[in-house]
Amino acid sequence: MFRKLTITTAMACAGFAGAAHAAGELNIYNWGNYTSPELIAKFSEQYDVRVTVTDYDSNDTALARVRAGGSGFDLVNPSANFIPIWINEGLVEQTNVSEMENFQYVKEEWRDPPWDPGRKYSAPWLWGTGGPVVATNYYDGDINTSAIWLDPPEELHGKINVAPEMNDVLYAAIRYMGGEWCSDDRDLMRAVLDQLLHAKQYWISMEYGLDKMDTRDWYASYYWNGAAYRARRVNADVQWGFPKEGFHIFMESMMVLADAPNPENARLFQNFIMAPENAALISNFASYQNAIEGSEEFMDPDLADAPELNIPEELAHAGGWQDICSPEVNELYTRVWTQVLR
Repeated sequence: MFRKLTITTAMACAGFAGAAHAAGELNIYNWGNYTSPELIAKFSEQYDVRVTVTDYDSNDTALARVRAGGSGFDLVNPSANFIPIWINEGLVEQTNVSEMENFQYVKEEWRDPPWDPGRKYSAPWLWGTGGPVVATNYYDGDINTSAIWLDPPEELHGKINVAPEMNDVLYAAIRYMGGEWCSDDRDLMRAVLDQLLHAKQYWISMEYGLDKMDTRDWYASYYWNGAAYRARRVNADVQWGFPKEGFHIFMESMMVLADAPNPENARLFQNFIMAPENAALISNFASYQNAIEGSEEFMDPDLADAPELNIPEELAHAGGWQDICSPEVNELYTRVWTQVLR
């Protein structure tokens, strides 16, 4: 069942000041609870476009839906490690994002990413990190370590949640054990599995969401930094860590589908989200960082300066991307993950 958000504007909006006239429709396929209604209303009004947003819950779900054909969607927002799949399978159109007017605002570090060299296909949406979030009223140790959930201290036993995301969990565990992502070292993966199984006895759950941090059913979780920011707004003692052993960085980026019914409107939207004030709307809604220079002045001040969203310079070296691994490595990781879930 897919949730849909639809915003329709009156034809009178066609004369919106400064707007290029577009009209028609736009169908966006995006992660759930990741699309600012204010952003959609602004685009809809500015271009006289009826916008529909349909949610998905995983990269695999989105890929399968579009692969099947006839989705009717114009735009999709995959994570960085999935983007090469979309490009290589011809599922998306080359829109030459780097030549669009608002690309001038994209920060230098996001202009030439390894998953889309030269930004020929993808317009940046949001980026974030995975790591530990912990209630420091119950834990006064180092927060910048995956040991919080992989080798947990006694005060956290039975109060730890881990997000059930295979790649994210395995990335953190592999780096904690001194390995590198996409390694096919069997000895390393046996050690990773042993560490995860040892740690699991002290976990209470493997669930999405951080609501149980609010109620103190959980004292710690492996999760994502934007959600940790929201949890701290409820309880001030909740802190986010950037593990010195290694943490993954993720980014979602908007791409136009090869069979998009409304490709012109889709390209307009790619350009639209790279304007600083519009990127700020995306961040303010979802509580994650964006890649657009000058957006900070339009962002909620608390969010722009949030410790969860700003990697300390001394720990920046520990961040890394989840590259696409070989089928053989994926099979190995899946076997390990299957045993973790038993």
